Amino acid sequence: MLARRARVVLACAEGLDNQAVAKKLRCSKGMVCKWRSRFLQARLEGLYDEPRPGALRKISDDQVERVVIQTLESTPRGETHWSTRGLAKATGLSRMTVSRIWHAFGCPSSKCHPAKIRQRIILWGRIYSRLKAAPVNAALTA
Repeated sequence: MLARRARVVLACAEGLDNQAVAKKLRCSKGMVCKWRSRFLQARLEGLYDEPRPGALRKISDDQVERVVIQTLESTPRGETHWSTRGLAKATGLSRMTVSRIWHAFGCPSSKCHPAKIRQRIILWGRIYSRLKAAPVNAALTA
């Protein structure tokens, strides 16, 4: 989306009016108007998304990582795998939080076997590392 917004601003910089830019980039006139004015008010910072409404996230990446690592690398005494309630008690998080973390990694069951989420962890790790490594302004040149 950032690249599309940048294209709108660059087309506007060529001296085209909103209707011509909309036709050229196959978008609405309202979209052109919005991003032109946001760019004029805040320059490049205006092209980024504004914060969304709603409650802020209360669980950190470190807490998610701890739950995932504990799920993969340990088991409760006398059991073959963690239950949401057991892991919630061990980590100090709610069982729903543990359940949401497991669900995010593709294991919605309350009996989450480590083998089921190991592949998802690898994929998420690759995506996360690429997102952190990519420069923010790279989208402007796309």
